[in-house]
Amino acid sequence: MKILLMTAALSLTLTAGPVFAESSQEQQPPQSPPAQEPPTGQQPAPEPPQQPGVPPASEAPPPPRPTQPPRPFPEGAKVAYVDTQAVVSQSAEGKAAQVQIQTFAEKKNGELEPRQKALQEAEQKLEQESSVMNEAARAQLQKDVERRRVDLQRAQQDAQRELQELNGEIQQKFVQKLLPVIGKVAQEKGLHFVLSLTPDVLFADSGLDITQDVVKALDAANEGTNTPEKK
Repeated sequence: MKILLMTAALSLTLTAGPVFAESSQEQQPPQSPPAQEPPTGQQPAPEPPQQPGVPPASEAPPPPRPTQPPRPFPEGAKVAYVDTQAVVSQSAEGKAAQVQIQTFAEKKNGELEPRQKALQEAEQKLEQESSVMNEAARAQLQKDVERRRVDLQRAQQDAQRELQELNGEIQQKFVQKLLPVIGKVAQEKGLHFVLSLTPDVLFADSGLDITQDVVKALDAANEGTNTPEKK
C-alpha cells in the first residue's frame, strides 16, 4: 500500500476577520438562474467560485474584479480597502515568507522520502516472496511492513504539524509588520476605515483600492530596517 508524501506547502494567507474590520459595501446583484433546475443540456449561470481550503492563496479576489478600469483615489474618500493576498504575493516580505515555507516543506519531503522508499520495498518483497516463505518469516515481514507504514504516517503528521506551526508564526510576524504600514498609509490619505478585500465581496470600486500603496510602503519600510548603515 503506497502512502503519499506531503507535497504541498501551506501558502501564506491573512485571515481577514482577526486582522481588519469588515463591513458591507455596495453590491451589484449577482446573476442567478431563474429556476432551481437548469433546462436540459444547459448549465445555470455560475455563482461566485467557491474557494478551496488548500491552498489558502486561492482566497484571492474573484476573477471579474480585475476587469474594472483603474481609477484615481476619490478626493475626500474616508474608506478604502486592501487586497491582503496581493500584498502577500507582490511584496518582498510576502515573497520571502512563501519561499521560507516552501523550503521547509521541501526539506521535510526529503526527510520522508527514505521512509517512503523503505516501505515500498518491504511491501514489494512481501507481495513477491510471501508465497515461498514459511509462516514465521511471512508473519515477521508483514509485521515489518505495518511498522514502517505506521512510522511513515506519524512522520507525515509531525511534518504537517510543524509546517502549519511555521506558517502560523510567519503569518503573525507578517501581520505585525503589515498593520502599522496600513495605518501609516491610511493616515496619509486621511482615511477613517481600511477594509480587507475578501472573496465574499461582490463589488468594490477600484478607486478605493490602496493595495499598491501598501505594497510600496511595506517594501520601503523593510528596506529601511534591512539595509546596512553606510559609512
